[in-house]
Amino acid sequence: MPAHRTEPPHAAAGERASLTAFLQYQRDTLAMKCAGLSAEQLKERAVAPSDMSLLGLVRHLAEVERSWFRNVLNRESARAHWQGRVPGEHADFDVADADPDEAFEVWQAECARSRAIVDALDSLDSSVDFRGDTYSLRYVLTHMIEEYARHNGHADLLRERIDGAVGE
Repeated sequence: MPAHRTEPPHAAAGERASLTAFLQYQRDTLAMKCAGLSAEQLKERAVAPSDMSLLGLVRHLAEVERSWFRNVLNRESARAHWQGRVPGEHADFDVADADPDEAFEVWQAECARSRAIVDALDSLDSSVDFRGDTYSLRYVLTHMIEEYARHNGHADLLRERIDGAVGE
């Protein structure tokens, strides 16, 4: 896991370079929020009554990467990595028996696949039809930045409750 983040370009940069850099910055932020914690701390549901944990966020974002980049943009039928106790239910946040090393490996692999899919698309206007809607690469990148930013806010609160670490 990176101990730091690469800043997105501050000067003029193309839209694609800006969007992909901001998404990577958000990914790096999640890794930073999880760095240096034990398996038990990563699993801790530190903000009652929520059952969110840092490890659950990592697993959830691995699934979000899989869903948007592989299933939507790349038209794959990649199945969820973790199944819930009820058939069809996903188990992103059910981390009691989860292996943190596996979760981070899956998340990092999904991020790498996502980057490869983005690199293979010609333009931000590249689009696909998925379940009755049309999605462009621009939309997916923007949505993913929003998704990570929202969950990184949750990660901030969880981390502060776990060990008092605040800010960046």
